[in-house]
Amino acid sequence: MEQQDSSRLKQILKNRRDKLQEYVDAGMDPFEITKFDRSANAAEVKDKFDEFEGKVVTLAGRLMSKRRMGKVGFGDIADREGRIQIFAKQDILGEENYDRFKKLDIGDIIGATGEVFKTETGEISVRVSEITLLSKSLQPLPEKFHGMTDTDMRYRQRYVDLIMNAEVKDTMIKRSKIISTIRKYLDAQGFLEVETPMLVSNAGGAAARPFETHFNALDEDLKLRISLELYLKRLIVGGLERVYEIGRVFRNEGLDTRHNPEFTLMELYQAYTDYHGMMDLTENLYRHVAQEVLGTTKIVYNGIEMDLGKPFERITMVDAVKKYAGVDFNEITTLEEAQKVAKEHHVEFEKHHKKGDILNLFFEEFAEEHMIQPTFVMDHPIEISPLTKKKPGNPDYVERFEFFMNGWEMANAYSELNDPIDQRERFKAQEELLAQGDDEANTTDEDFMNALEVGMPPTGGIGFGIDRMCMLLTDSAAIRDVLLFPTMKSIADK
Repeated sequence: MEQQDSSRLKQILKNRRDKLQEYVDAGMDPFEITKFDRSANAAEVKDKFDEFEGKVVTLAGRLMSKRRMGKVGFGDIADREGRIQIFAKQDILGEENYDRFKKLDIGDIIGATGEVFKTETGEISVRVSEITLLSKSLQPLPEKFHGMTDTDMRYRQRYVDLIMNAEVKDTMIKRSKIISTIRKYLDAQGFLEVETPMLVSNAGGAAARPFETHFNALDEDLKLRISLELYLKRLIVGGLERVYEIGRVFRNEGLDTRHNPEFTLMELYQAYTDYHGMMDLTENLYRHVAQEVLGTTKIVYNGIEMDLGKPFERITMVDAVKKYAGVDFNEITTLEEAQKVAKEHHVEFEKHHKKGDILNLFFEEFAEEHMIQPTFVMDHPIEISPLTKKKPGNPDYVERFEFFMNGWEMANAYSELNDPIDQRERFKAQEELLAQGDDEANTTDEDFMNALEVGMPPTGGIGFGIDRMCMLLTDSAAIRDVLLFPTMKSIADK
């Protein structure tokens, strides 16, 4: 059977190339066409049929189906906006051109000019008077009834996936609209969109392992950025006051349904506000994007409804752990007590972990999965927040929140640490962790320290995971489903 399929494919490929050669021999090489003017697209002809009926339009798209009954033929062409039927008749096209219509293959890109009408069955169609082959498809598309079901192949050949699966195209279009809506919202709030370096000597701003490379011209080792934070804060120091960036960051970590080594992060920083201001911004932004893109503030993910229209819950990390694990870290005063309660609850910790680290481990183990509705988890321990301002009167904790939906962390925000003396001490603690084997710890960025010493105003900052936001708003099961070209293991290495 496999040998028969291989032979059949070889014959199909040969037939397509033979048809191309016929066009070339007739002086009509489709690949020499450089431009084709369309007057309409499939969706607008169908949506505004009353305006288009009886008028001549010129469409272009990919031939997705073809069927013939003697001297009459039908086909469906697809463009970005939708699909529409074309009606080909030998009496109208002429014998020679109708013969060329018969030889078209599924997947060919064609232009079609004709009159808009409705068939006897009521289907809006175009009665073509002219057909132009614009690009010859030399590879067959997946069979109509089997489709493109191999998940691995769908990710590797996204271009075919987009052709065959309308819901995939719809997801990617929604992703684009989500990002453009974010931009419009922030621009209207007075934020400036900026760009910062991807190649850096010090990959700071997050706890993650960077990718490393070498820049030959300077004979210098560099890293791909893991965060946007430290350069954006430099711009706050410079007086730009409200800045944001939407861009790719790179983390040399694992692959799973919510992680890809390169992903889209949006970070913004606003002078003269704090993490409460960032909560208000997050709530308003999420609500606005959902309404603009989906037309509703109620979203459903994997059968679970989440309501962005209601006020988002706000809870401290200590209270969340108390609620879901029954452990009150306000009553735990020493590291030894924290280690003891961790052992009692079978929470694994490492030798370098302090009380705050253990609190965070409790949150991840017992509380995180319950954060289904939009929730701000506030006031993190200082040990896991090296770039965040301390809470006044409670120096063991910082003014930080993580925004959760569906049990996922969707955003991370701070009242930004602007005390250079305190920041140097935090970096020093991170360097000690690095020396103990924590390869995700931060290293001191001396230029950033210099910027802080020049002076940074009180500032609120936040980082949004754009890909996870797209997953929730499009009900997509995995991060790869919202990335046009997710990271895949090379076939040659499999």
